Amino acid sequence: MKIFTSIVAAILACFCVASTTFAATPLQLVSDVFVERQVVKPDGSKTVILEKPNLVTPGDNLVFVVRYKNVGGATASNFVVTNPLPAAVAFDGTSDGLETVSVDGGKSWGFLGTLRVTKPDGTLRPALRSDVTHIKWNLNQTLTAGAEGKLIFRGIVK
Repeated sequence: MKIFTSIVAAILACFCVASTTFAATPLQLVSDVFVERQVVKPDGSKTVILEKPNLVTPGDNLVFVVRYKNVGGATASNFVVTNPLPAAVAFDGTSDGLETVSVDGGKSWGFLGTLRVTKPDGTLRPALRSDVTHIKWNLNQTLTAGAEGKLIFRGIVK
């Protein structure tokens, strides 16, 4: 049980370091992580709920939500939101498919299908979702003062 509590702490600590780059307009980021659980209702039907993680185990599905808001007085444009993926979590996609990813700790970026990973023997193989270390969205849009949005990605506890 202690190891799983440590995994939760590591996930939450890593997730809180989402960063953004943008022209001089302040952008506020708020991050949340949820565990997706299937529950059985009294009538026997099943439903999926999202709850704050108190305990996670390998195989648990996580939903990460990054909310962004322009808290400045001017319009923001062409901003980038970058989020490291906790080492204990395998990437499982985003809600929009507009992200680029890194499989080398944020040194290089691309769409998952275009990236390669060097195997121990020096040959290359296609990158897998489990290789992703960082996720980045280049939001080439304008965000008026007070406007907000959210980015969602999924992961599976290793």
